Amino acid sequence: MRKRVLATMLTAAMAASLFVGCGGAASTDTAATTDSGTETEAAGDTTEAAGSDYHFEIIVKSYQSSYWQAAVTGIEQEAEAKGVTVNCTGPNAESDIADQVNMLNSAINNSPDGIGLAACDQDACLDALQTALDAGIPVVCFDSGIPNAPAGSVVSTVATDNYSAGATAAENLYPALKDQFGNGQVRVGEVNQEATSESIINRGLGFIDKFAELAAKDGFTVAVIGNEKYVNDAKAEKVAEADADIVIEVAVPAQTTVELCATEAAAIMNKSDTIGMFGSNQVAAEGILTANENLDVLGDKILAAGFDAGSVIKSAIKSGTMYGAVTQSPLAMGITTIDVLCDAAAGKSVSDVPTDGYWYNADNMEDESIAPNLYD
Repeated sequence: MRKRVLATMLTAAMAASLFVGCGGAASTDTAATTDSGTETEAAGDTTEAAGSDYHFEIIVKSYQSSYWQAAVTGIEQEAEAKGVTVNCTGPNAESDIADQVNMLNSAINNSPDGIGLAACDQDACLDALQTALDAGIPVVCFDSGIPNAPAGSVVSTVATDNYSAGATAAENLYPALKDQFGNGQVRVGEVNQEATSESIINRGLGFIDKFAELAAKDGFTVAVIGNEKYVNDAKAEKVAEADADIVIEVAVPAQTTVELCATEAAAIMNKSDTIGMFGSNQVAAEGILTANENLDVLGDKILAAGFDAGSVIKSAIKSGTMYGAVTQSPLAMGITTIDVLCDAAAGKSVSDVPTDGYWYNADNMEDESIAPNLYD
């Protein structure tokens, strides 16, 4: 885990020294490191020649969001490092789907060497992607993919490995709870806002599987109970609840609201044997914190881990109410997007790039290499 976090920190620190804004400048032959810790080729090799006059159009989901501003910062930093130019745009809100489609069509009309796209809607961009394909413009999706894109139109998707990110939460919460194992059955709750989207399911299963794996290595048995989807898909050996040292109880609300997540969280947190909680996205994590407003058990009796950022979660971590959280890395995601676009523009073979989530807590959340990713 430390290797993954360090890789992300090194990437952001390296890029920060190169930032001057959106546009081209003299480049350096500096190797970049992706969020997953994989070193890419030096800039001079990746783009075939520094200052190759590549121009990329970049369209984010919302230009007003601090999350997407962090991604734009990474994009601008790496564009400066590579000696290429970028034009960054995006709608005011992620719900402004038609505005983003118009921006994508305008970007195609500018005949760039490549387009970076974080699509607000997976299906709304399909016609435009076909137009880009017909024009020979490679498109790199970042943050989220477009499963139904015309074949060959999206050359790469740079997005978080959600299963690995969920495992990261377990890798950090497990050691903090470990001393309480073996002296009677204990319970760890998990709240997922739903059981249908791939990203949420993978985060939830990543946490369950890694927690059970770590427990098994230490000689403890784990039973997974609650929502059937997570119970059935978990890799852990099936153990009856009565026979387990640790019970992982998974709850999913009827609707994806903070209030209903809080109701599910409270039901678990009220149990006398509960020592840990995990919320697999911002809504679920805030639901756990909302439940605690009446119970007042977090940070003392129960240690909680969250996912994503936001002012509520960040404040809870600073105060010690929440133990820590995993967030995606929009800064490093932006850096990697430019790296892949440069390869695609140079005619090199590219593929999907999974990026890691990383752990932050009160000790490191103010670090220069981490703070830009902790959006409000």
